[in-house]
Amino acid sequence: MKKYKLGYTQGVFDMFHIGHLRLINHAKAYCDRLIVGVNSDELVRKYKHKDTVIKENERAEIVRNVKAVDECVIVNVLDKVEIYEKLGFDAVFIGDDWYGNPRWMHTQKDLAEKGVDVIFLPHTEGVSSSLLRMQAEKRII
Repeated sequence: MKKYKLGYTQGVFDMFHIGHLRLINHAKAYCDRLIVGVNSDELVRKYKHKDTVIKENERAEIVRNVKAVDECVIVNVLDKVEIYEKLGFDAVFIGDDWYGNPRWMHTQKDLAEKGVDVIFLPHTEGVSSSLLRMQAEKRII
């Protein structure tokens, strides 16, 4: 396994669950330092067209307190090249459920030109914040 100096991963991390924890811990195993980007409420509204259950500052506080996280930042963009320009990481970690996605294949190519690797990590099947939200809504009705 290749070891990186500075790794980066990003997500909404709404209703923090075991899949989030596994992604962060797995990413940290690859790098000396791990920065985790938490998508801002505004960004989530813009691309998912819905509000988060937990607001950005609270989601960031939860993530910041995960042992494997060295730094947590709230981000307003999905563009990893733009984020790379600010943070200078040498690897990005994402769930392998995104492998083959055109946006991620383009991101992988763009980052490779800057010497940054994109590492697809195992996705935890059967759990997501969206699924948890749907299950909670069914219980309420």
